[in-house]
Amino acid sequence: MFTGIIEEVGSVIDSEEGRLRIGCRTVLAGTKPGDSIAINGVDLTVVKMDAQSLSFDCMPETYRRSNLGSLRPGDPVNLERSLQPTSRLSGHIVRGVAEATGELISLTQEGDAIIARYRSPKDILHHSVVKGPITIDGVSLTVIAKDSDSLTVSLVTFTQEHTNLTRKKPGDTVNLESDIIARYVDQLLSERT
Repeated sequence: MFTGIIEEVGSVIDSEEGRLRIGCRTVLAGTKPGDSIAINGVDLTVVKMDAQSLSFDCMPETYRRSNLGSLRPGDPVNLERSLQPTSRLSGHIVRGVAEATGELISLTQEGDAIIARYRSPKDILHHSVVKGPITIDGVSLTVIAKDSDSLTVSLVTFTQEHTNLTRKKPGDTVNLESDIIARYVDQLLSERT
């Protein structure tokens, strides 16, 4: 489980079929093989590590549901270590399960903030509410608007400076994870009928 509060932007060193190696510093501390690290919001298990990088295995399902298969050496990625029971939940409950990918439509300056609009699959939109949580490339954000095919979030200065979201260009894909509580409520209510 994660919070969606990014600890570090790492860099892809190698990306081969079924294997991903990420250069990093901060998330190395206290990490060991077998631990979970969210990479662009996707929970992966550390299989190998050295003094400057972590290596992960990726299943075909991971590639089908996320943007990890399109990563190339040098690409920036958002990194977060898994939540410990003694930690504060600063973002929201994030499972690290990319449900689908979305596409950046636009980044628009609004004062110090940047308004980011993403094309999103209907299922993600169905489980997203205005002023509710959404996870985009592992970042815990608040939906400020949505329509029939997209959702919009506002990126504060800290998020702009400490994630990879403003490094993306229109047309780039992002990993999306909707609010798990909304999903549970929806499923429970649909089973009552």
